[in-house]
Amino acid sequence: MGRHREFDVEKALDAALCVFWRKGYEGASYADLTEATGVERPALYSAFGNKEALFRQALARYDEQYLDYIPEALQLPTARQVAAHILYNAADLNTRYPNHTGCLGINGALAGSDEAEPVRQALIDFRAAGQAQLRERFERAKAEGDLPKTAKSDALAAFVMAVTHGMAVQAKAGFSRDMLGAVAEQALSTWPTGSSTLSGKSSEP
Repeated sequence: MGRHREFDVEKALDAALCVFWRKGYEGASYADLTEATGVERPALYSAFGNKEALFRQALARYDEQYLDYIPEALQLPTARQVAAHILYNAADLNTRYPNHTGCLGINGALAGSDEAEPVRQALIDFRAAGQAQLRERFERAKAEGDLPKTAKSDALAAFVMAVTHGMAVQAKAGFSRDMLGAVAEQALSTWPTGSSTLSGKSSEP
């Protein structure tokens, strides 16, 4: 029989998550991962599989632990409040940790080698799923009269995602929380509203 693992798997996953968050998938070497987790490469393989499998588990943990504000946003009464909650919380998360600014889903994922293509595609799918949820929520807002009938739900969802992605890049470049908050405010300044009494401006959370 093999030896029992002598490390906390969840703590190791959290440590690996932070490495990927800081350096991206391809930028994170096995040396980085073993140093951060305190676990040798064979034991990492045994616990998580290969580097790609480890990244996928880290991405799922990131979604669960750090992006809970997105399902919260989808429950808010107006489309503008949905967008505001996402944008302001993204500004906070992107700048909350000085050692790993930006977004795990964006950092290091825009380009990569052929070997990293499955990870790049996984991140595309990850972001697309979030955009689809937004599109569906904005369709509901149109039906409720919160958004005008002429509003394009798919374009609004893509707009919110584009702003959050841009903010992640800016945070990685050193933009402050206050500046990203100002970007969010500017993005919301032209938000369309319908005829419903639900419509109206919401303040920063």
